[in-house]
Amino acid sequence: MQRKKAQAFTVALLVLLILAADQAIKITVKTSMFLHESRRVTDWFYILFTENRGMAFGIELFDKLFLTSFRIIAVAALTWYIVRCICRGARWGFLVCLTMILAGAAGNIIDCVFYGKIFDAPQAPDVAKFVPWGYGYGKLMMGRVVDMFYFPLVEWDWPSWLPVWGGQHFIFFSPIFNFADACISCGCIAMILFYYKSIRE
Repeated sequence: MQRKKAQAFTVALLVLLILAADQAIKITVKTSMFLHESRRVTDWFYILFTENRGMAFGIELFDKLFLTSFRIIAVAALTWYIVRCICRGARWGFLVCLTMILAGAAGNIIDCVFYGKIFDAPQAPDVAKFVPWGYGYGKLMMGRVVDMFYFPLVEWDWPSWLPVWGGQHFIFFSPIFNFADACISCGCIAMILFYYKSIRE
């Protein structure tokens, strides 16, 4: 019983910490930088303020309302699964991985559900501001997810004689993402690497 209580408390605390950090970063960027503004941290790391209507890393495959609804259902299902894992005495590391995925998904849901209602969308060089509920740039569940981490680790131009990619500029790693995306990715990778048997079970 003590183990279950400790795990439940840890999961709840970790979710709150990840959500707080994710939203603090997003709100700071959104209210201090104009859209597409870039700030250099190092040669391979930039804070680049972007917004996307789609999935992680700016991928857009589905209708916005469908995607937001799916996210909410997925988070509800994952919450139920974590509760089951706690009841069954799952391993601590496995629970942490699941919690990182849950909190990351919930962090992006907050953007999708509420940001359109509480933020305006000014043109550069003006930055976004909080507005009274309902006076924002979009409808409920139609908000845009804030991304900001950009790591152009390596860049080069492909030789012109190369088929398909010849002459094109290549950047590795080009996706722009946020703290919530990073938590989801790290949780998934760690779970696959270290808890493959638990996933199968």
